[in-house]
Amino acid sequence: MGSTDAAFSGSIPALYERYLGPLMFEPFAEDMAARLRDIAQGRILETAAGTGIVTRALARTLPPGVTIVATDLNQAMLDLAAQRLQAPNVEWRQADAQKLPFDDASFDAIVCQFGVMFFPDKQTAYREALRLLKPGGRLVFSVWNSLDDNEVSRIISDAAGKAFPDDPPRFIERVPFGYFDPDRIRGEVQQAGFENVDIEVVGKVTKAPSPREPAIGLCQGSPLRPELEARSPGQLDDITTKVTEALAARFGTGAFENRMSALVVTAWR
Repeated sequence: MGSTDAAFSGSIPALYERYLGPLMFEPFAEDMAARLRDIAQGRILETAAGTGIVTRALARTLPPGVTIVATDLNQAMLDLAAQRLQAPNVEWRQADAQKLPFDDASFDAIVCQFGVMFFPDKQTAYREALRLLKPGGRLVFSVWNSLDDNEVSRIISDAAGKAFPDDPPRFIERVPFGYFDPDRIRGEVQQAGFENVDIEVVGKVTKAPSPREPAIGLCQGSPLRPELEARSPGQLDDITTKVTEALAARFGTGAFENRMSALVVTAWR
């Protein structure tokens, strides 16, 4: 993993929230929250909470007697999340999912939406989740399916690569869309100590107002940005325009459907 692969700082959190939240993450957040609807009391831990998109869905879905502890490695993301949601049953804490500062068997469920791919040592993160879960508790996390099953992101990745043919930026395919083999995922979760593991393919469709929004979201509101800026300082807007043009060539210049595919993993302790 590159040194900038988990860099969510500067203006990235706000752009991520504005452009990628509605387009890519909110529908899956609602799905994630619905999977925990049966929890009426206790504590839920969220890792890689980002700007709080899943946290807000959980707070809307679950009764106030459920405490939600939302964590992320990046304080800048949590700062924005805390501005968007202030609730007595929600606690924000900076923490590394591979080394969590909580007692054994202290949570009824652990959730992580599109964050596992960023963990350098996924086995350690899974073992941490197992340690923190109460008997009968569950870990629920999602990862993106392949780029071939997520056309908008694939087009953006290809267009960014064509802008630098001698040194194409590979963040999109390397990290967010680089961990989608269900056999590998099941095996690694089981090796960490979870015996019962279910993996489900989940599809969602959103509508992009125009090609510009997803281009800004991924080029400027994700860790793809530092890769682009390192290759061509001061040219981020020009590259974003090229990516926009690639999307427009496929979908037109107006609103269009963004069809997405993810894997949702549920592992029981």
